[in-house]
Amino acid sequence: MTITSPQNERLKQVRRLHRARDRRESGLFVAEGEDLLAAADEAGWPAQERLVAAGSGLAGEEVEADALARASALGSGTRALGVYRQRWADAPVGPLCVALWGVRDPGNVGTVLRAALAFGAATVALGPGCADPYGPKAVRGSMGAVFVVPLARVARIDELPGERVALVARAGTPLTGPASGEVALVVGAERDGLPADVVAACDRVAHIPIRSESLNAAMAATVGLYELTRQASS
Repeated sequence: MTITSPQNERLKQVRRLHRARDRRESGLFVAEGEDLLAAADEAGWPAQERLVAAGSGLAGEEVEADALARASALGSGTRALGVYRQRWADAPVGPLCVALWGVRDPGNVGTVLRAALAFGAATVALGPGCADPYGPKAVRGSMGAVFVVPLARVARIDELPGERVALVARAGTPLTGPASGEVALVVGAERDGLPADVVAACDRVAHIPIRSESLNAAMAATVGLYELTRQASS
């Protein structure tokens, strides 16, 4: 039977999961769009709920288009969404890890996940003050990488694997690759950068030589991952 009411309990749950507190308490999150659902399927990540627009021909529980749109976090609505259980690794692992510290922009977090997948990082570690990687904007920004790249929470630099490299604008030595062993690339927010105690706890400090003032977190992480892997993969 097609769901027609926006007040349906399953649609209410979807709307609640757009809020960070409800995601934390439930351990669930929402992915919207056929491409993201296909990425989850390919990764073998089963949906707790799969809701699709009535008449779309997609697999899932049919929902009247207007009711589904009202449950969507997208301004344009969606033809399909899924509710999934979050997955967290016990600890970050190498040989290549990218760690974010204080990166509050969910779009940047999602883009870093996408870059981590592209360059073969084994883990993305989320330090204090980071946006939720399972929030709607981060999930969309990951382009499906959230279903592939392992995520871990960390509170201290010494929880990261291998040599910890703090990426700091115009400080330390130029970042060069390829990595010669296990490396954790530590990236902070564009405006604030990495806290001084975090930098001090790292094994070395490096920068990406650029002409402008700075790069945002996602761009810095992407360039850093490329540099650490480019010769090894060429």
